[in-house]
Amino acid sequence: MWRLESECRCKILFMKIAIVKLSALGDIVHAMIVLQFIKKYNQAIEIDWLVEEGYKELLESHPDINKVLVVNMKKVKKKKSPYLLYKELRRVRQFGPYDLVIDMQSLIKSAIISRFIPSKLTLGFDKSSAREGLASIFYNKTFKFAYDKNVIERNFELIKFALNLPFKLEEVKYKLPFLYFQKKHLNPALSNIKKNIVLIPGASFSSKCYPKERFVELTRQIDANYIIIWGNDREKIIADEIKYQSQHVVVMHKLSLDALISLINQVDLVIGSDTGPTHMAWALNIPSITLFGPTPGYRNTCITNINKIIESDSTVNPRKIDRSDHSIKNIKVSDISELAEKLLELS
Repeated sequence: MWRLESECRCKILFMKIAIVKLSALGDIVHAMIVLQFIKKYNQAIEIDWLVEEGYKELLESHPDINKVLVVNMKKVKKKKSPYLLYKELRRVRQFGPYDLVIDMQSLIKSAIISRFIPSKLTLGFDKSSAREGLASIFYNKTFKFAYDKNVIERNFELIKFALNLPFKLEEVKYKLPFLYFQKKHLNPALSNIKKNIVLIPGASFSSKCYPKERFVELTRQIDANYIIIWGNDREKIIADEIKYQSQHVVVMHKLSLDALISLINQVDLVIGSDTGPTHMAWALNIPSITLFGPTPGYRNTCITNINKIIESDSTVNPRKIDRSDHSIKNIKVSDISELAEKLLELS
């Protein structure tokens, strides 16, 4: 395997790099942890980040990012247009040049984008480690790290390898919060009297969602101010149904990413399934409980003294998620409330 240490011995320094992580919300959050370690190693390294349009707001306020560069591969996929792909790749050719491009997504689309960016070196996971193995043919250097390992560990070790960082994974436990907002949003939904708990009933597909009836029961077990957030019309309906059956529940209007970061930063606890806003709590060092059914808890989050998980009894294959697995409904409300009480004591 090629080793970047040899490059360092030759005194070749990567002073301008581009990170490619296009989507989705939780995946980008899990990748952003690397920024503070890059800057801790060398403040002079210039970091640009390529991302889909819908997620740029998540990155724009981050002080360690020089430029947020938007791509539109989602539109290309939707239209299935070779012409739009050609235009997008031609536009990407205008980025840079860079000393190093790192594809943290490990998909064919992200690998193609990475390869078209002018750079001295393009790095990504090897065939056995990438989510889509064919992506590896677009890199001129690769890194081997098992796909089924924890995603935060994978991101950390990829960047450590790329830049020969002198840090250990255990240092992630002592991370600084790494999500930023342009302004602090004064939210009238927040209580000055009771503990504030954000509930997240939605997720990218239905079997990841904890049943709304269980959320209702949870609100009856802990006396707190509950704030429900949502991202689409289906989730808004679920949120309204929970409010209809519960007291002390506020359903938020649809939040921008900036407002969402600000809200989560001000609450005492976040409870939700394996979805982006739940992972944002971890990024902000806010207590959280992440509920796992058809996705792997050991892989998709970082457990700390304030960020906990509760898993169903499913056996999960991270390379082949079973969307018909509704085992999350078997998680007991009492297990959630007991853990929530403990975390609220710490907040």
